[in-house]
Amino acid sequence: MKILCGYNVNIDSVYRMSGAELSELLESFESSEILDKINSPPGRIDSVSDFAAGLAYCMKNGCGAEWLVFNPSVFEFLKGRYFERSLVRMGGNAGIMANTLSELGASLVVPNVAVPSKTQLSLFSRKSVYFPGSSSAKEPGGDAVMNKVGTPAPGQDPIHFVFDFSEGEGFSIYGEQFTVPRENRFIATCDQLNFRLFINPDFDSYALQHAGEMDGALISGFHLMLEEYPDGGSYLEIVEKTLSCVLAWKAGNERLRVHLEFGHFASRKLACTVFSKFAGVVDSLGMNEDELASFHELHGIPVEALLRMDSEAVGKAASCLASLHGLRKIVVHTREFVLAAVRWDESESCACGCPEGPGLKNEPELSRKPFFSREVENELKALEFGVKSAGTYAASGSLDGRDFVEKGTSGLQESEPGRKELARFLEAFGGESSGNGAFAFRGGYMLCMLPTLLSKSPVTTVGLGDTLTAATFLRRLELDVQA
Repeated sequence: MKILCGYNVNIDSVYRMSGAELSELLESFESSEILDKINSPPGRIDSVSDFAAGLAYCMKNGCGAEWLVFNPSVFEFLKGRYFERSLVRMGGNAGIMANTLSELGASLVVPNVAVPSKTQLSLFSRKSVYFPGSSSAKEPGGDAVMNKVGTPAPGQDPIHFVFDFSEGEGFSIYGEQFTVPRENRFIATCDQLNFRLFINPDFDSYALQHAGEMDGALISGFHLMLEEYPDGGSYLEIVEKTLSCVLAWKAGNERLRVHLEFGHFASRKLACTVFSKFAGVVDSLGMNEDELASFHELHGIPVEALLRMDSEAVGKAASCLASLHGLRKIVVHTREFVLAAVRWDESESCACGCPEGPGLKNEPELSRKPFFSREVENELKALEFGVKSAGTYAASGSLDGRDFVEKGTSGLQESEPGRKELARFLEAFGGESSGNGAFAFRGGYMLCMLPTLLSKSPVTTVGLGDTLTAATFLRRLELDVQA
């Protein structure tokens, strides 16, 4: 399989923050300044105190967040204090997905790299990743792939400072004691080019010229966009530019499958704009339960039920959201399970069964028809490969081929909450079990669900959704070609 990966590639600097270190950091600032920002989070980083307050807020509440850094002095502070002591690895949805595809057997993976510095390029897989435009690059299909460049690109490396923290860590906020209620992470993102979904001209040219040879494309990074840019630029211009690229690719290859992976958007306005522009163009969308909840006004399913990963709520919201634009597929990945809503009846416009939509179409025994049996089998196979890959990556911090994944799953356990939600899914939708998962039909959509595989002692919790997405996308492409 030959796959394009755009747009956000960066460096992740992952640091494990202890409660004691947070307490020490907070003592560097006036208490009133930090407490005000904890009570009313700024949502962005213009000063070091903004960073400290954001980290404290997340550790206090056990929640995750990603705030963008706008002050170069904060970048220098973070790099000087934490970079050398951190785990440096591939970051960005597109970067992680590119590596996943390469390690799991894609024949050619072409990523968009905003800043192809020596550090950045060293983090890519050496199996099938190809960087257009370098004099040292070998042609795709040669004996080796290019993983070096002659001259590093100028400009600041895009670094996302990821601060992981563990459940149970104790810390003090100016004398008041707290305990982290749940493991999570706070990300301080220093990434000016990816804020604008910068497209490397070499990638842009290559993608357009070779679109006809590609099997698929994964696009992501839209959540990094800003509503307003300092120079007066518009996020709408960025959306339109990337949309025109995707349309050009598809015009050159009607077989091309395009998947758009969402992220945590700074505003609902941005998220809804991206959804409305791309839903009728891409073949599938991916998101987690938080991102699905942000579309509450479109699907009408209660936010609380989605955030607690209620499988009935997720299934209803995914199928209803997909039906709004006749989207072929939405994949929702949560910590406990993954659920896909896949369109099967092109004649149905919006028969999702949600309170705001038409009633559920009754179509008995669809699973006995050969077409649906094959569709169910292929979708669950693809989801299972994604689940296994993500579980193995969490447990080991790496992927090294399919045998590695299969062996890696032996030490993993199926999510217990995921199994319970599978039972709820079966009851809510009148579904049928299939292997470790289940499926059901709702309106014009087939729902497929599978519990995740979890590690007792994960090496990483970053990039699991991207790993699952890329592995699922690759396997489904393969199964479709085989069919």
